[in-house]
Amino acid sequence: MNAEIIAVGSELLLGQIVNTNARFLSRQLADLGINVFYHTVVGDNPDRLKNAMGIARERADLIIFTGGLGPTKDDLTKDTIAGQLGKQLVLNEEAMRSIELYFEKTNRVMTENNRKQALVIEGSTVLKNEHGMAPGMFLATADSKFMLLPGPPSEMEPMFLKYGQPAIESMTGNQAKIESRVLRFFGIGEAALESEIEDLIDKQGNPTIAPLAGDGEVTLRLTARDDSKDTAQALIDRVEAEIMDRVGEYFYGYDETSLMIELSKLLKNKNLTVSAAESLTGGMFQQELTSVSGASSLFKGGLVCYSNEAKIGLVKVNPETIEKYGAVSGECAEELAMNAASLTNSDIGISFTGVAGPDSLEGHPPGTLFIGLHVKGQPVHSEKLSLSGSRTAIRKRAVKFGSQIIINRLSGTRKL
Repeated sequence: MNAEIIAVGSELLLGQIVNTNARFLSRQLADLGINVFYHTVVGDNPDRLKNAMGIARERADLIIFTGGLGPTKDDLTKDTIAGQLGKQLVLNEEAMRSIELYFEKTNRVMTENNRKQALVIEGSTVLKNEHGMAPGMFLATADSKFMLLPGPPSEMEPMFLKYGQPAIESMTGNQAKIESRVLRFFGIGEAALESEIEDLIDKQGNPTIAPLAGDGEVTLRLTARDDSKDTAQALIDRVEAEIMDRVGEYFYGYDETSLMIELSKLLKNKNLTVSAAESLTGGMFQQELTSVSGASSLFKGGLVCYSNEAKIGLVKVNPETIEKYGAVSGECAEELAMNAASLTNSDIGISFTGVAGPDSLEGHPPGTLFIGLHVKGQPVHSEKLSLSGSRTAIRKRAVKFGSQIIINRLSGTRKL
């Protein structure tokens, strides 16, 4: 079975919001063994929606619409689809009562146009909206199946999982299962990684291997199809093992994780605390770390020391170190890391100092940076890196390198 997802809303075309619904639905449909070959976005225009629907009916068995089920005049999805199918809109009493109860509970006056949200296409299976007002719908014709879902993800996602997915499963019966796994790598470029596994990519079939680069990282999505979920996962396991034999030293996690999440897990498992002194990154490491749930148990605190005065006054770097070696130096980075740990009584201190650009500093070109690392009971160490890209990209990648340097030290793996 092939599916197409049509998102309705001019705000999507204007770039005011991102179409996260299509990503969510594609993943859910893949788990059901349903191919999604097209994502379409159409504005709040009945003629263009009719045209998009007509094209979709030629190439998809299942068409899922998101958005356009609300009470305003530009919410025209179900009106347009009903018209194209030659069906009427009828009032769903259960949905109408749910809408009335919402206004009663919130002590608000219900305007007449809210009744529009309780209208459904005749003959459709109504999908209850437990997180909003407009219900969804599922109906079939001789040649196509249609599902209408609300636009807000907070309404659409639970509706699909609780009501939409079972409706599709009852229609499809047994379908091949599609299993996916994302492998995440850092410290190796996309081209270099691909060259290491080029023969595996060339001979791929089932599973497939899809490389993707972004934010200084490389991911590989492995996807397998089989009637059995266990068999599909076994196919992925086999290919993953071959990949790890070649580039496993750069691997750091699966699926939706991040370097900072993996670092947090490692610190918690080892019952260690960390602090930071940041010049180049201006507090980005601390911001990323504290965005992870449970950071209070492992992050003692940190200092942003952008100026030399702050490095000396706040972090107690010896003025002679900066005078002799410069602020952009391994020696300065090492003192920053040691003193960050000492001042906050942390097990680990990390520091970032360097040149984000666009201008040079102390004779160093943009992208030159030093990351200092002090782990209690071990010699202090610094890494020199030369990164390329924009000022923002350099700072973001510096934080990722810092996370990986700590992970490597604590886990005993290779240095970057």
